[in-house]
Amino acid sequence: MSSENSFDIVSKLDLQEMNNAINQAEKEIATRFDFKGSKSSITLEKEELVIVSDDDFKLQNVLDILQSKMAKRGISLKNLEYGKVEPAAGSTVRQRIKVKQGIDQDNAKKINVLIRDSKLKVKSQIQGDQIRVTGKSKDDLQQVMALLRKADLSLDLQFINFR
Repeated sequence: MSSENSFDIVSKLDLQEMNNAINQAEKEIATRFDFKGSKSSITLEKEELVIVSDDDFKLQNVLDILQSKMAKRGISLKNLEYGKVEPAAGSTVRQRIKVKQGIDQDNAKKINVLIRDSKLKVKSQIQGDQIRVTGKSKDDLQQVMALLRKADLSLDLQFINFR
């Protein structure tokens, strides 16, 4: 048994659950009376959601439906980066929403500073779009996890490979 314990901090979105949430939202839009005859749709293109609707009000309603379906499926809304509403073809409006995967450099540095300031006996290092935290005590590692869960970060974190 090794004397060093570690875990990885990642920020990933389950794209299969995202697809399920989109399908549920589209079914609800198809059956709702206030969307009858509407050109509302939600599509997932690679790492981007595209929502199209007749006007700003309906677009906001589509977004609310999608967010409620995502919340029910356990998908964090923190991983979405909303673009501005823009006019589209056929007198409709469109909004692009970027799906964030991985931890960007700015947030990785913030997380490293939080861990360093906690004065726990652990080391953290940035590895691409994730962070590896190592330490001798599993209790210290669990305290780091609790600290990061309480921290008000702009992305949803998961902790994997706890050894």
